Amino acid sequence: EVQLVESRGGLVQAGGSLRLSCAASGFSFDDYAIGWFRQAPWKKREGVSCIRGSAGSTYYTDAVKGRFTLSSDNARNTEYLQVNSLQPEDTAVYYCADVRSSLTLRFLLGSPDRYDYWGQGTQVTVSS
Repeated sequence: EVQLVESRGGLVQAGGSLRLSCAASGFSFDDYAIGWFRQAPWKKREGVSCIRGSAGSTYYTDAVKGRFTLSSDNARNTEYLQVNSLQPEDTAVYYCADVRSSLTLRFLLGSPDRYDYWGQGTQVTVSS
């Protein structure tokens, strides 16, 4: 059974940091791309970053570039999203999801319907 389990998010002050994790079971990250998405209240879900397991290549949207960093622990089959310099506009439920595709990461991040499995979501709240 495929599962993606995200770590607990949290409440941080503006300028703070968090590290989110996405632990996978039932498949190997090597064969997939993992996307991170977020959804704020009354807003559409948006992709923020994506990593291809086999190559380790990454893509970040302009909204998070320079502040968010992806990393992998292949031994644990876990992906991490380090989020720094958080701002109130980063407040959202964050999700990881996997997709088996050779399409570009930029395209995949804009196509959430292509993803196969999703984590349960974790709340990140940034206070001003």
